[in-house]
Amino acid sequence: MFYIKRLYRFILKSFLPLFLMTFFICLFIVLMQFLWRYVDEMVGKGLEMSVLAELFFYAAVTMVPMALPLAILLASLMTFGNLGERLELLAIKAAGISLLQIMRPLVIFLIFVAIGAFFFQNYVLPKSQVKMWTLLYSMRQKSPELDIPEGVFYDQISGYNLYVKQKNHKTGMLYDVMIYDMSSGFDNAMIILADSGKLKMTDDKQHLFLTLYNGESFENLRDQRTSVTNIPYRRETFSLKEILIAFDANFNRMDDGIMQNQYIGKDLTALQSSIDSMTYRVDSIGGNYARSLQTSGYFSLYESPGIRVSANDSVREKQAIAEASTLNLDSVFEGGSLQRKQLYLDRAVARAERYMGDYEFRSYTMKEENKVIRRHQIEMYKKFTLSFACIIFFFIGAPLGAIIRKGGLGMPVVVSVFMFIFYYIIDNTGYKLARDGRWEVWEGMWLSSAVLLPLGIFLTYKAVKDSAVFNPDAYINFFRKLIGRQELRKVVLKEVVMEDMFPRVAIGKAQQLSEACRRYLDKVGRKRQSYWQYCLHGYAKSDITELGAQVDDLVNYTSNSRSQLVVSKLMDYPVLRNLWIYRPAPSEKWGYVLAVLFPVGLLLYWVGSHQQRLLRNEVETMIRTDEELQTLLEKEESERVDAGETL
Repeated sequence: MFYIKRLYRFILKSFLPLFLMTFFICLFIVLMQFLWRYVDEMVGKGLEMSVLAELFFYAAVTMVPMALPLAILLASLMTFGNLGERLELLAIKAAGISLLQIMRPLVIFLIFVAIGAFFFQNYVLPKSQVKMWTLLYSMRQKSPELDIPEGVFYDQISGYNLYVKQKNHKTGMLYDVMIYDMSSGFDNAMIILADSGKLKMTDDKQHLFLTLYNGESFENLRDQRTSVTNIPYRRETFSLKEILIAFDANFNRMDDGIMQNQYIGKDLTALQSSIDSMTYRVDSIGGNYARSLQTSGYFSLYESPGIRVSANDSVREKQAIAEASTLNLDSVFEGGSLQRKQLYLDRAVARAERYMGDYEFRSYTMKEENKVIRRHQIEMYKKFTLSFACIIFFFIGAPLGAIIRKGGLGMPVVVSVFMFIFYYIIDNTGYKLARDGRWEVWEGMWLSSAVLLPLGIFLTYKAVKDSAVFNPDAYINFFRKLIGRQELRKVVLKEVVMEDMFPRVAIGKAQQLSEACRRYLDKVGRKRQSYWQYCLHGYAKSDITELGAQVDDLVNYTSNSRSQLVVSKLMDYPVLRNLWIYRPAPSEKWGYVLAVLFPVGLLLYWVGSHQQRLLRNEVETMIRTDEELQTLLEKEESERVDAGETL
């Protein structure tokens, strides 16, 4: 067993460097995708490099679940592709070692990777997600770096809009300044115009100190007691005016506890505990809502505003309820006056709207609670699906590499990217279906694994059996059988003839072939078959086989001719192809099934009708070629008679 251990070390040495390389490449790619997505949150905020580096570190840790399956897929595909391209895989198999034995050390290694991925998802990832999202939300709340542009309104200062026509970058002076101060509300806006000014930050970076020169200001003095038609205002002219504006330019980090209470910051135990408590609360609230619906009466006596029942009127109340239960409400309504009817209707509409608004709010509350529960369940299932995806991607990548037998970063990268995009689309679709409550959470989260697992089993089986699943020649032959390709008949003049050809016999064979072709055309018709005729009957393959045999017999016999013209004419005979699509249904029963499957049947009918037309043209070509061949054979026969040869 020593050679097996040496083989295991060889496979691991081939896989591990590629795995580490592809992992960091994939991690860099997904990190760049994260940066591209949130670059607007970071640009122009004046953030320190240490803060950005911390964010990128936590983002890289958070993106590991996305990079790990792709790295395993790409590394396994490249490893076995390199082994196949260098014929090392063939040599190992020739030594009697199966593909599953070759994959065994990597399977064991990736089982440990999957277990580590679970613990990573359960303990490391929640902490990194809390740190990353806390930093990201803190960056969103940070005020942007102060850089007032020229010629446009600057609205990044809360409650103020600044316009500067020209700016001196050396001295920091601002010219032709216009300020809209809306810190007290839009109705009490103050407009300030100044010839020049200067803006700087205070030492504590909590305020902006604005110094204006030679200008005027306009301010509304409107309050709640002032009428709309008479609004006083104040106008002020100044040569120097100083304004202090609240503007926090510091980076204030949010508390981690806010994110730790969310589903992204919980491990498996905390998630299960939160799901149980929220489910119990939702069930309790739902039970209370159900009981309130059962006990609330739309026509309750106690809720009638026009009836007063005292505690001493229990007998009267009972009698009134008994009488009301036997009343015909329609007759009471019709017996009332017009004003009374309108009053009834208004009260009914108001009460219905009140009930509708109440239960819409209750329904919204229940939906939000269930949405939070689903979010927790999704996060819980993610801790398991990543580990399973690592195993599945290996059983897709390793067989693919063994089948394709292409190493490097060419074909493996193309196949890996295609497979990962396919996985990502399915996984994202299942996630959205589970998040929105259209599917059960476990169904949506395990959808991608359920789709890719059969693919991995299929590819592994094909690779173990050395099946040519990706051999282009196999697919070419399949489509050639399905649709076919017109082939040219090749006949050459023989230098040595073992059996002489008699023209009279060849003419007889040609005449028999012409008669058979005409009978066949009369049988199938010279027009296109209808859809039902094609599905139920088509063209009988036995007739085509018989015609093909007659043509081959004529060509084989006549190819012994000494005349170059006769031999060249034989190449005009087409090679008949007995295609499956001439009659796709083997019996009438299957023909009915095909006809009912209209989209599939229509596609086959379109292709099959075209091939049938080509077959009819080939049969007509055979008839014309027979006539021309008979003329040449008669000429050859007369030449032999003149030469005195025995026919």
